Amino acid sequence: MFEYEAKEILRDKYGVKVPRSVLIRKGEDPIAKMKEAGLEPPVVVKAQVLVAGRGKAGGIKMARTWEEVKEKVEELFNKPIKGIVPKLLLIEEAIPHDVELYVGIVIDRSERKPVILASRYGGMDLEEIAKEKPDSIVRTHVDPFIGLKGYQARLIGKKIGLKGKALGSFSKFLTALYNMFMDYDGELAESNPLALVGDEVIPLDARLIVDDNALYKHPELQKDILEETGEYTEWEIKARRLGLAFVELDGDIGIIGNGAGLTMTTMDLVYEYGGKPANFLDIGGGADAEHVKTAVSFLIEFPKTKKIFMNIFGGITRCDEVAKGIVKAFQELGEVKKPIVVRLAGTNEEEGRKILRENGIEAFVDPIEAVKRLMEL
Repeated sequence: MFEYEAKEILRDKYGVKVPRSVLIRKGEDPIAKMKEAGLEPPVVVKAQVLVAGRGKAGGIKMARTWEEVKEKVEELFNKPIKGIVPKLLLIEEAIPHDVELYVGIVIDRSERKPVILASRYGGMDLEEIAKEKPDSIVRTHVDPFIGLKGYQARLIGKKIGLKGKALGSFSKFLTALYNMFMDYDGELAESNPLALVGDEVIPLDARLIVDDNALYKHPELQKDILEETGEYTEWEIKARRLGLAFVELDGDIGIIGNGAGLTMTTMDLVYEYGGKPANFLDIGGGADAEHVKTAVSFLIEFPKTKKIFMNIFGGITRCDEVAKGIVKAFQELGEVKKPIVVRLAGTNEEEGRKILRENGIEAFVDPIEAVKRLMEL
C-alpha cells in the first residue's frame, strides 16, 4: 500500500491528523493542483513507490518555492527509486518539527502476537541507531484477543520520553495505528518519522503492508493500480488480471507447473541442463481445463518464450483436464510455432497422455527425460 493510501485510512477511518497534501500523476500540473487544495510552499515532494529506504535513495525532496516544486516534480518523475520509476507523487505541506519518533507494529511469529516497536529516535538513520543503541527500541507484545489497552500505549510513550499532552497524543495515535494494523490484516504498520510538534504527534510518513492472503476480505484495496505501483511488468499485469501466478524472468523457456515448489524445481531442472527460464507460472492445485488453457495460451503469446516446458504432478490436479486445456489452447490459437514438452504424472495420467498423443504433443513421465527432450528442440 502506498503512503498516501495509508494516510487516507488513518485520517478518514481513525481520525488521525495527517499533513495536508495533493496526489499527482505524470502530466498533471502540480501548481494548479496545489492552489486548488490551498497548499503553498514550502512542501515536501515524495515519490510513491513500494520500497523501503525511499528517503536515502533520493525519493523525497524539499521544495521551498513554486519554481522548486516544478523542478522537484520533474526530477522525481524521471528518477528510478531502487529500480522503480514513480508514477505517483505526493506533495505534502512541510511541517517544522524538532523531534522525530518511530513507531511500528509487526507480527512476532515465535510468540504468535503483534509486537509494537517504538523509539525516541526516528528518521532515515533508524537502522544505524538501532545497532548502536539497541536499548533505545521499546518492544511490547499485544495479546490479539484482548487488543491494545490504553495503559500499554501510555507506558510505551513514557518509555520513549513523552509526558503530558504529548503522551496523550501519542497514545491516541498508537491505538489508531494498532487498530488499522488489525482491521486490515497487516504484516507491518509504521510511522517513520512520527513528528512531535508542540504537544501533538503527526505522522510525516505512514506504511501499511497487508497480508496478500487476506486481500479477499478487503475488496476496496484491490482497485486497479497495478501500473501505478511500478512493481510489475506489462506481462505480469496481464497475468494477474487473468488470475495467473506469474513472474517474468530473463530467459527464453516458458515454465508451467502446478504448485510453487514443483514450479521452482522445474526451473532448477531447466537451469541444470543449460536452459534459462523466461518465467515462473504456477497453475496451482486442482486447475481445470479452462485455467490450463488460459495459462498455456498466455505463455504462447508471451514474447520471451521460444519453447514451453510444462511439468505436472497430478494429485487433486487431474492430468486429463490438463491435457484438454493444452489442446484447447493450441486449437484456439491456430498455427503455433512454439514447441511444448509436457511431463504428466499422477491422477488420470494415462488418459492425459493419450489426449496429448492424439494431438501430436509429446508427453513424458520422467521429468529428466522431458527436460533433455526440451533442450534438444
